[in-house]
Amino acid sequence: MNRVYLVRHGENPANLTKEFSCRKVDYSLTEKGRLQAAQTADYFAGRKIDELFSSPLKRAMETAREIALKTGKPFAVLEEFREIDVGDIEDIPPDRGSWVLYGKVVKEWLAGNSDCSFPNGENRTMLLERFRRGIRKAVEGKDGKRIVIVGHGGIFTTGVADLCGIEDQRGFLSIESYNCSISELEVDIGEKGLEAKLNAWGDIGHLSGIARQLVESVPESARVKNLL
Repeated sequence: MNRVYLVRHGENPANLTKEFSCRKVDYSLTEKGRLQAAQTADYFAGRKIDELFSSPLKRAMETAREIALKTGKPFAVLEEFREIDVGDIEDIPPDRGSWVLYGKVVKEWLAGNSDCSFPNGENRTMLLERFRRGIRKAVEGKDGKRIVIVGHGGIFTTGVADLCGIEDQRGFLSIESYNCSISELEVDIGEKGLEAKLNAWGDIGHLSGIARQLVESVPESARVKNLL
């Protein structure tokens, strides 16, 4: 088994404006986000890690760079860990209308319609295949390694719920994954293929002070509990 730590990136302006950000919108970290990244890097500096990967978006790479500086482990970029591709919705101002469109697709996913796609974006099936492909790339041919992957709340939450076989997926998807939260998995590629066990989800115990002043990922109207 390999131990995989999924780290959500630090705060960036899109977390405050509630903009969609997967391809065209790509912000750097805020001052608070840099502090969150630094505290997360301190956490991993006290633990032996073997490899470090990041989504290609700025907020993730800047978070990974802090961890790399503190651990001495360079990071590699994996496209597979980019945030959910919401397609044309990313071009719409972050108002109630855009989040209503987002919510309609997520509601279909929750109802079991994994082939429902964001307009010119991806569907749940595509997202899960991409997440699994990224995890496989990170762990293939390795055993007993500690691997850190810096990415995004949307793909991590949906991907882990599927990969780890979470029975109450709706309940799990309603749990907030805050900026720089750390989740821990045990992952292996065995006779049955890619297998994973969830040990911890969304831990923020390493954050303190201003860094622990956290914001919600999505508006109240788009949260899973309000889409059911």
